[in-house]
Amino acid sequence: MWKRFYPALRIKGLADLKPDYLLARGLKGVLLDLDNTLVEWGQVEVSPATQAWVEAMKKSGLKMCIVSNALEERVKVVGEKLGIPWVSRGIKPRKTPFKKALALLGITPEETATVGDQLFTDIWGGNRMALFTVWTTPLSTKEMFFTRIVRRLERIVAKQLRKKGIISD
Repeated sequence: MWKRFYPALRIKGLADLKPDYLLARGLKGVLLDLDNTLVEWGQVEVSPATQAWVEAMKKSGLKMCIVSNALEERVKVVGEKLGIPWVSRGIKPRKTPFKKALALLGITPEETATVGDQLFTDIWGGNRMALFTVWTTPLSTKEMFFTRIVRRLERIVAKQLRKKGIISD
């Protein structure tokens, strides 16, 4: 049961994910969550570090797309700032937003990583699509009320992941 929430990789932040690591695994693209992955929850300001990371990924030849449950207005602003396409109102963990992003980038699930801060949306959704899933620490503790409730369940799953040696933090 827990396996659907297992990430392929656990990182502290985007800076820990290097283009060479992804390219060595035959990956050609990266799908990115918006809130608490690329920007702090509810924000549109992209940090210089995140901007530099996205540029390094693009320079390496990796294709990128934002896949978010957020409304289009905010996702579009960040996507335009970063110069990458986006899919908004995704309703992750459904497969549809991931399929839309793959179509936009012209790549297959086997060639794609997805990065996000939530096990029950980003990782589960990515695993449903057989993507290489990367779970990152949230940028901020500020988030929607519902997400704070889900984080409690996430801690239970994370405990199981640690116990099985899947992650260490």
